[in-house]
Amino acid sequence: MTENQNIAYKVEDMFDLEQFDTKFDVIISSLAIHYIEDYTNLSKKVYEQLSSKGVFVMSVEHPVFTAEGSEQWITNSQGENAYWPVDRYFDEKVRETDFLGFSTTKYHRTITTYVQTLLQQGFTLDHLVEPKPPEEMLANSEEMQEELRRPMMLILAVHKAS
Repeated sequence: MTENQNIAYKVEDMFDLEQFDTKFDVIISSLAIHYIEDYTNLSKKVYEQLSSKGVFVMSVEHPVFTAEGSEQWITNSQGENAYWPVDRYFDEKVRETDFLGFSTTKYHRTITTYVQTLLQQGFTLDHLVEPKPPEEMLANSEEMQEELRRPMMLILAVHKAS
């Protein structure tokens, strides 16, 4: 983190932002929003808690990754990854999946929904990124080569327009 006295890090419930009597310059959500049912309300709360020109950065599992629901490669008869299933992309509903051996509920949304919801709250889009593994990871891991076959993450950066 940092020793700068002007920077404060908070780990809080995303829906409890109004508990703070101050506005934030930056709010970051990392791989959490796809577990939240009411994305529209969350986006509104984030907008309200940001200072003028405040920045919101969020990462989610990419909608191509969550669309079908199983989050598993389809394998061929040799057990090799044949393709990533993309089905029900526009069906923005609950997906039940396993994560680290636990049954997990996620909320699938399209890229359009992620972006348009933010824009409708009054945010301005600064960046939309579908990251891929760095070259050094690709060079050192055959498994990482598979990550080039479909996007796994989506990162959005927006700022408050007023």
